[in-house]
Amino acid sequence: MSVWDELRQLLATDPQDAGCAETFSVVHRFAEILSAGGDPVAVMPGVGAHLAGCPPCAEDYRGLVEAVRLEAAQQ
Repeated sequence: MSVWDELRQLLATDPQDAGCAETFSVVHRFAEILSAGGDPVAVMPGVGAHLAGCPPCAEDYRGLVEAVRLEAAQQ
């Protein structure tokens, strides 16, 4: 991703974006809603907006979802 692409992404941030700190504090709930078959974006739109625009947080979220999925498969 070029510097210009990153700048465009930054400037296009959704005004509902919850930010890294807020997202980090509740991302486990977001993952639990998804794993239960719910729509976490409908429940927590600010977190959904943040994950859509922050690659590092989205990567952490994908890892958490995978961990939840693996734990559920072992039970």
